[in-house]
Amino acid sequence: QVQLVESGGGLVQAGGSLRLSCAASGDTSRTYVMGWFRQRPGKEREFVAAISWSGGIRWYADSVKGRFTISRDNAKNTEYLQMNSLKPEDTAVYYCAAKGSGSVSSQSRYEYDSWGQGTQVTVSS
Repeated sequence: QVQLVESGGGLVQAGGSLRLSCAASGDTSRTYVMGWFRQRPGKEREFVAAISWSGGIRWYADSVKGRFTISRDNAKNTEYLQMNSLKPEDTAVYYCAAKGSGSVSSQSRYEYDSWGQGTQVTVSS
């Protein structure tokens, strides 16, 4: 089993930046693919970005492409989400997720079997 703990959320003005971190512990072999999802008020949880074990493959939702960057440091068992040019519509609870196999490009949350508790990101206009 893998435990995931997010940090780095907060309140930021539109146009600002935040970096989220997700620390993994336990059976890190189950972090072959790591991803970020978010849940906006009144909405379903949606895919944001995902990254392969080596970091060589990254996939982004169209809504964040060019503004967000996903990365990982396997030596630290940590993944990151650098969020730039934030917009009020990016306001959400952001969740870290991991799966032990499968495609980076799949945006289905049902393929991920480990989840963090979530961290709130609020972007003011």
